[in-house]
Amino acid sequence: MGYPTQFRYTEEHEWVVLEDSRATVGITEYAQSELGDIVFVELPAVGTQLKKGDNLCVVESVKAVSDICAPLAGVVVEVHSDLESAPETINQDPHGAGWLVVLEVDDPAEAETLLDAAGYEQLIT
Repeated sequence: MGYPTQFRYTEEHEWVVLEDSRATVGITEYAQSELGDIVFVELPAVGTQLKKGDNLCVVESVKAVSDICAPLAGVVVEVHSDLESAPETINQDPHGAGWLVVLEVDDPAEAETLLDAAGYEQLIT
């Protein structure tokens, strides 16, 4: 699979799309395929302040429970609350409708420290 080139990626299999100082965050196709069928998502509260690497949310699948880490420091300004009733959306469209949260990031330049699509694809092969 080709990973979207406009995204940045973490070694923990999260993706980020940065628009100005807002970062939409989700998990990658690879992550969702490794997890299997996702059955529950515990999202953070809007207003939660996070440091890079903090626990952002929890994704539970039929195989495992996984903590998803914040790829960048910032404040949660929006959560994808539809995932609470339809967590399988992450499996169906991990790089689109399966997004998790939007962060107002402290330092947008920090996104440059994340992997680009080619670097991420190299990581998972």
